[in-house]
Amino acid sequence: MRTFSPKDSDITRQWHVIDATDVVLGRLASHVAVLLRGKHKPIFAPHVDTGDFVIVINAEKISPSAARSLSRSVPTGTPVTQAACAL
Repeated sequence: MRTFSPKDSDITRQWHVIDATDVVLGRLASHVAVLLRGKHKPIFAPHVDTGDFVIVINAEKISPSAARSLSRSVPTGTPVTQAACAL
């Protein structure tokens, strides 16, 4: 039995629209990565681009995981200088 390698005629691309409202950031990122790479298809091959097109709507409403926050803050006890703020 020979190894299957998908040809251009075998690849069909679909559009996926994902609503990111109240979805945890890490789970959304891993799901989008699977769709972009094409790992959900039976004809997946790592050396061929078999991925689909993905549009994420309402990205500003993503909920962070319980352990993290989307806003980064300065740790307490760390002096903030003007040089650090300029970066």
